[in-house]
Amino acid sequence: MKNKYMKNVVTLNLSPEKCVGCGICIEVCPHGVFTMEGRRVQIKDKDRCMECGACAINCPAKAISVDAGVGCAAAVIIGWLTGNEPSCDCSGGGECC
Repeated sequence: MKNKYMKNVVTLNLSPEKCVGCGICIEVCPHGVFTMEGRRVQIKDKDRCMECGACAINCPAKAISVDAGVGCAAAVIIGWLTGNEPSCDCSGGGECC
């Protein structure tokens, strides 16, 4: 099973009407977020997205958008890389990650 990050926080968006069905996003996505349904790509599991941006950068039709390296997903990744607890730098004392 591939990693899942936090539920419902990823900035990934797909405009299916713009998709040309090239499948490049499927090839470059390190976590299997996308699948081919018919002749167009669909998001299989949005919560697997680590917001790396490879899909959006490589999409020739500009059908995919993602704010790479933002939000709580970025905090988790930075925490893993540095060996620290995730810090979303949230203010106001509310629950963050």
